[in-house]
Amino acid sequence: MRILYKAKAIIYSTLLLSTSCSNAAQLQLTSTDLVDSGFTARFISNQFGCQGENISPQISWQNLPKATKSLVLTMYDPDAPTGSGWWHWVIVNIPVQTPFIKQSAGNNPNLLPKGSRLVRNDFGVINYGGPCPPLNSTHRYQFTLYALDIDHIEVDEQTTPALIGFIANSHQIAKADMIYSYSR
Repeated sequence: MRILYKAKAIIYSTLLLSTSCSNAAQLQLTSTDLVDSGFTARFISNQFGCQGENISPQISWQNLPKATKSLVLTMYDPDAPTGSGWWHWVIVNIPVQTPFIKQSAGNNPNLLPKGSRLVRNDFGVINYGGPCPPLNSTHRYQFTLYALDIDHIEVDEQTTPALIGFIANSHQIAKADMIYSYSR
């Protein structure tokens, strides 16, 4: 009888939790710079044969979970011909009071929210690196915002994007993605 009571309590708690979670607003990620058509020349890389301006786009979010202590924003190309994708942009330690990242903040750390830090990308620089897939191919570029249960990630010039990805996935409360494709 006790086992049956405990089972009912667990089922009831699970249903109650799932109902309350479904009523909560989901974390959303948007951009005023990236619309249905995706990347314009302003946000495309200016290396590897691409001739864009390599300016980072504006990214904004809403509906952070109340328990969020810090944010991480990444831009990742899972289609890069490396066997492990390609990290284009990583920002850590974004304060929860911040509702967006300004355009060009990936190229100018002075435009980042106070306390935020850029992390070295797979181009080998601590900066934004715009899309530039190989000729005759289409790649997906995934922007992900992680809401974390920790207030700070210790980083230095040698910190890798993969390490940030591991930490962000280990401490995420919620995450939101938006994906844009680019071809050349």
